[in-house]
Amino acid sequence: MAIVEADSVREKPRSETAPLIVHVVRQFLPNRGGLEDVVANLGRQTVRRGYRVRVVTLDSLFTAPEDKLPPRENIDGIEVVRIPWSGSSRYPLAPQVFRHIGDADLVHVHAIDIFFDALAWGRLLHGKPMIVTTHGGFFHTRKYAAIKKIWFRTLTRASAMAYRRVVCCSASDLRQFSEIVPDSLLIENGADIGKFADTASRRAKRRIVTIGRFSVNKRLDHLLNAIAALKTRHPEWHLDIVGAESDLNRANLEDEIESRNLTGRVTLHVSRDNDTIRRIIAEASLFASASEYEGFGLVALEAMSAGLLPVLNANDAFQTLAGRHPVIRLADFQNSGAAAAAIEAAYEGLAREPDAIRAGLLDAARGYSWDIVASRYIDLYRSLDIAVAESL
Repeated sequence: MAIVEADSVREKPRSETAPLIVHVVRQFLPNRGGLEDVVANLGRQTVRRGYRVRVVTLDSLFTAPEDKLPPRENIDGIEVVRIPWSGSSRYPLAPQVFRHIGDADLVHVHAIDIFFDALAWGRLLHGKPMIVTTHGGFFHTRKYAAIKKIWFRTLTRASAMAYRRVVCCSASDLRQFSEIVPDSLLIENGADIGKFADTASRRAKRRIVTIGRFSVNKRLDHLLNAIAALKTRHPEWHLDIVGAESDLNRANLEDEIESRNLTGRVTLHVSRDNDTIRRIIAEASLFASASEYEGFGLVALEAMSAGLLPVLNANDAFQTLAGRHPVIRLADFQNSGAAAAAIEAAYEGLAREPDAIRAGLLDAARGYSWDIVASRYIDLYRSLDIAVAESL
């Protein structure tokens, strides 16, 4: 069945002949993170529109590689297939991916990684139309920057030729990928604006939440330095760190907290469910991120949908968001004193105009609803299917 036909059965039950979109991504639920949330939300929206959706992913989480997950599972109508892998988490080998795309009408690859390269170079064998969403590429840190640039301009450029469209999820990605794929398309990520909707405290509090996987590039050390500076300004300041272990674990962060004498001022919440996170947000007024790199800034939008006022490190993605939404505050988290001053100023502004600022945050977040973003992807899927039909 042609992909274009599914749009006519929007919100209707899927049939066994409905077109099949296969998403390929290294990590998926139950892992939690921005990439996993994007694939899950896009999958759910696509299922609602009458498509069949499969996610092919690895059979264990990078944080617990020995704990194997079920090989098959159905999550919210999405067929999840988990395949074995070996090697490193940065470039895992998982050749069984080719077994699970043979019946696909379209393969949608997420991130610029080994799946992106392997499916590109294996295209002559599988022959499936493919698109890729960049999710920040592989420039999340400056480590090996020179090698990454060479790889990007050679191997990444060659692999990209196998894809019908390269979809960039942020303006910074579009600038980067347009250098090697001039017709790259911008479809910014959506945010699950219902997950924590309007949850934050309605009274301004000196309590901050940060949410995200515990990765080095999130620069939680810089954020903790800012909290250490804040505690000299007012005794009520408190930070809740919410996320899942990654290249940093609980012990690493506990050591960082203790070394700054922040015990009691910082609370660590590891792998908590959404109900628990809502309760944490309900006690807070601000969201902070010291991240040195973001593919898009999804978590900041989810924080805004909750009514949390963001104070964000001035990386490219966050600068783009702040340029569109002046309610967002930017800071230089490499300078702990300046970051602390920016956070204090954000709190004071919120205390003066709580209702107006909250309304601005909620209104800004609505524009990133997954219903809107998924419709853009559906339009892309349809246009690609027309192109496939005309080429046969």
